[in-house]
Amino acid sequence: MSIETKHENTDLERYPVPDPGLEEHVERFTDVDAAAGERVYRQVLLMLGAVPVLAIAFVVIYFVVPRNSFIVLFGMEWDAMTFLLGLTGGLATLLIGLACVHWAKTIMGDEEVAEDRHAAASSPEDREVFAREFAKGAEQSGLGRRKLIGGALGGALGLIAVPAVVLFADMGPWPTAALRRETIERTIWAEGVKLVNDVTRRALKASDLEIGQLVNAQPENLWEHEGAEFQIEKAKASIIIVRMDPDRIKIPESRQDWQVGGILCYSKICTHVGCPISLWEQQTHHLLCPCHQSTFDLGNSGVVVFGPAARALPQLPITIDADGYLVARSDFTVPVGPSYFERDSSGDFKEGDR
Repeated sequence: MSIETKHENTDLERYPVPDPGLEEHVERFTDVDAAAGERVYRQVLLMLGAVPVLAIAFVVIYFVVPRNSFIVLFGMEWDAMTFLLGLTGGLATLLIGLACVHWAKTIMGDEEVAEDRHAAASSPEDREVFAREFAKGAEQSGLGRRKLIGGALGGALGLIAVPAVVLFADMGPWPTAALRRETIERTIWAEGVKLVNDVTRRALKASDLEIGQLVNAQPENLWEHEGAEFQIEKAKASIIIVRMDPDRIKIPESRQDWQVGGILCYSKICTHVGCPISLWEQQTHHLLCPCHQSTFDLGNSGVVVFGPAARALPQLPITIDADGYLVARSDFTVPVGPSYFERDSSGDFKEGDR
């Protein structure tokens, strides 16, 4: 077999399908007509220039449009803020994509190239070729002649991130000490607020409770709130009332006036992760959280006797009014609910405190 025949057979194995070659190149209208190229250039700039405007509009809408406003469209009510944020943010993103596609198809270089498939690993020579081709591609992008596109694209990509940053505000306000005091560290309990049954909403008298009984209760003023505010206040203000034999429990001197004849009131919210608690063991005076088995001794100021909870169950100071109804002396003296790293726990009750 001759060398030429051997090479022909090898080429046939490597390239079993004949190379069709490149089709005849057809000039684009922007390459033929300079005026058309300038029109496309202005169109790309216009699309990219609209993106910062839409991004700013997104931010303005977020802070200006009321969250309870609606837009009637196609016979349906749409949340105004959500609709307008989606419209401005989505249109800004779409315009960047359309501008890049329009730029690539009508302004960038239109040279057609075909080459054989090569091995995955690049040789030093190939890397040098790539560097040259990259420089050539950068030249063909037209940025050298139409520099405003690069600036417009950079500005559009930079400002399109602003709406995303603004949306971080929806994660909630910065939890400063002052804000915590007005929100998670405060409940609607106050001096003189009656304790009422959480189902019947009936005010409770000291004479209504028997020894060993547990009652789930709420503040009487809870129903002055509505919607989300109602749920938030209920989550913080929920309580349990228990009556125990005063001779069988420990009441520190500092809390003698927080109870009425062995009737004590505690937060219903576990100090571990905030589960509602009501599993009551009458004989031991223990209250068990069903989520992670934290156990609190209500006969000893609510201290933790078992489980992962890190602090005692907050106790609500109570007394009775002139008619014998149970009322609060004040709000809780420590924050209710789960522990969190910002708060100072030095004021929480611990075993041995007086």
